[in-house]
Amino acid sequence: MTRCRKIILLTTTIACAGLALGAARARDVPKVATGFIADTLCSETFVSGLDPKRNLTETSDAMPGAGLLTWAMDVQVDRARKDVTVTLFGIGRSHAVYRAGLGCTLEHGQGIADVALPPDDKQPALLPEIAGEGLVPPQSEDLSAALDRAFAEPAQPPYRRTRAIVVMKAGCIIAERYAEGIGPETPLLGFSMTKSVMSALTGILVRQGKLKLDGPAPVAAWQNPDDPRHAITVDQLLRHTAGIALGSSLQASLGSTLEPVNTMKFAEDDMATFAERMPLATAPGAAWNYHDGNFLILAHLIRNAAGGKPADALRFARRELFAPLGMNHVTLQLDGAGTIEGSSEMLASARDWARFGQLYLNDGVAGGRRILPESWVNYSATATPNAWVGIGAGFWTDQGDSFGAKFRVEHGWPRDAFFAKGTIGQYTIVIPSERLVIVRLGRSPNWPPEADGVFDLVRDVVATTGTASSPSPRLRGEGWGEGESPQGR
Repeated sequence: MTRCRKIILLTTTIACAGLALGAARARDVPKVATGFIADTLCSETFVSGLDPKRNLTETSDAMPGAGLLTWAMDVQVDRARKDVTVTLFGIGRSHAVYRAGLGCTLEHGQGIADVALPPDDKQPALLPEIAGEGLVPPQSEDLSAALDRAFAEPAQPPYRRTRAIVVMKAGCIIAERYAEGIGPETPLLGFSMTKSVMSALTGILVRQGKLKLDGPAPVAAWQNPDDPRHAITVDQLLRHTAGIALGSSLQASLGSTLEPVNTMKFAEDDMATFAERMPLATAPGAAWNYHDGNFLILAHLIRNAAGGKPADALRFARRELFAPLGMNHVTLQLDGAGTIEGSSEMLASARDWARFGQLYLNDGVAGGRRILPESWVNYSATATPNAWVGIGAGFWTDQGDSFGAKFRVEHGWPRDAFFAKGTIGQYTIVIPSERLVIVRLGRSPNWPPEADGVFDLVRDVVATTGTASSPSPRLRGEGWGEGESPQGR
């Protein structure tokens, strides 16, 4: 396709979007598109240490239609200043800035909040070590074949581009493999797996009595009893049933640039405040709609409950979650206002994502110390009504009768599996009945569902490592049932 034809196609695409959804929203398309690329390249260049050109190609290929925009982008990676600037035909400028220990933040011309990185207090890990220093090769020929299959590239698109796989059985790594340039200590973007970490931090605050699942969420903008948003609960934010009018975050494609939730993420400094000011699309609790605004609001609540300052939230996450689990290669990135970008901006090594999964396999306990409230794991994995993809409270789940749960079970996933999931191929899968945690990170399209190879990976690993006779008792109805609350436990 010639450059002229590409320009015509791009212009037509934006024009049609404007006709369909309004000129104001279409106007945000260049900013959203360049913001996503600038933020991702900045994070994975200066935190992960990946090659930006290869990363841009792999990320664009994983997002249908993105090539219609990325070919026309001017991408400037400044290694001296440690920032990334992206424009689209000279418009929609986005600028992502790296700060040591804090990762990357999009800067929209008004400056970004000055954040003091809290010192590491060298807290000892409570979770037993999952592996030695060296790479753990597959412990059987069948397991090695499973990883061969997971890393194999199709002859034609959609490409798999697996970056890392870690398989843990009963708390120990039994296989791991990494793509070129990536290793056991390389922090990688989890995208929406970040939501599961925010759910865990919420659970810790519930255990400490600083947040409640039921009753009005402590959002300052919603405190008027006459405000219909006053009825929104923390549970509804965790389950995406709060009803806030921000569109959807389910897709990773060119069309998703038109969603207002992405204007919030890539054109606003204070994302949580933007989300908190939005009206309702549906009454709280009446409908399920997955979008990132719910977890940005939760991140704001976590910050406030932890002390109010950005450093307070970072210190809380390190002290109460990451350090006890031995998660030492984690970066929580912030928005321009200094709030954790709790929807999609955490980087961690594949081993650290596995440690996080092990906490849930251990029912929220590490080294004999309860990190999460009693029965919080069961609560997290309990299906949310009307969530057709199969989602609990911060985790995806194979429990319940949703289309997504049935589809995964039909493709070989155990019924008791639940998992953190990030767009374009990020997974931390917990299978209690098999004592398994499986982490897979990569750059694969969300559609078709088998593109990332995870169906095959789960089936292969379960078949190779042996099947338990029955699921974990706590996922057979013990603890909280649907509609029950862990409040006060």
